[in-house]
Amino acid sequence: MLSVIDEPFVPEGIDPVEVDDRWHRLQQANPALFDGRVLHVLGVHRNGHGGVTIHLAESSYRYVAVQDAQFDCGVRTLGVKGLVRHGGKVLLGRRASWVHHYPGEWEFAPAGGVEPGRDPAQVILDELKEETGCSPAGAPIARAMLLDDASWSWEVVYEIQAEGEGLEPGTDEYSDLIWTDPGTLPSPLSPIAERMRVLLRPSE
Repeated sequence: MLSVIDEPFVPEGIDPVEVDDRWHRLQQANPALFDGRVLHVLGVHRNGHGGVTIHLAESSYRYVAVQDAQFDCGVRTLGVKGLVRHGGKVLLGRRASWVHHYPGEWEFAPAGGVEPGRDPAQVILDELKEETGCSPAGAPIARAMLLDDASWSWEVVYEIQAEGEGLEPGTDEYSDLIWTDPGTLPSPLSPIAERMRVLLRPSE
């Protein structure tokens, strides 16, 4: 369940000039970057029965993009990851060289950010269509919520059964897409993909 407060989140104690300078340098290096609204995770509360309430506030993507180990704005976005299966195989994508996080590394595909006003389950279905061209054989099932420290995000992981193995991506966010046996995953895997390995066991 999502709970969004009305007041936007603006980091305190952060030099806005440093934010603007870092953002300008990032855009010069990667013109594909653009600012926009994101959901910042204020907290995650588990209900003890397998569900969670995610407390959120709107913020700006630039605060996420400029963060590094020396400059932490405190923004943690809400994202979705797909664990797509068909015929005993899972779908992985190698991230393109131009993406901001994990360029050239493999991850379970698809993935995306949850924008304000959108339902995470619908986001993962839209990303499935746009990034892979696959069609779901049923509704996505939430399996986990993981903190991805390296990309400053909380990720809701959905398991999806695909109707087939046909791939017709409509974006260039992945340089490669492959179906593979869960025991022979490609490398290098992104850190969050490494953590998702434990979810490869079939759900009950």
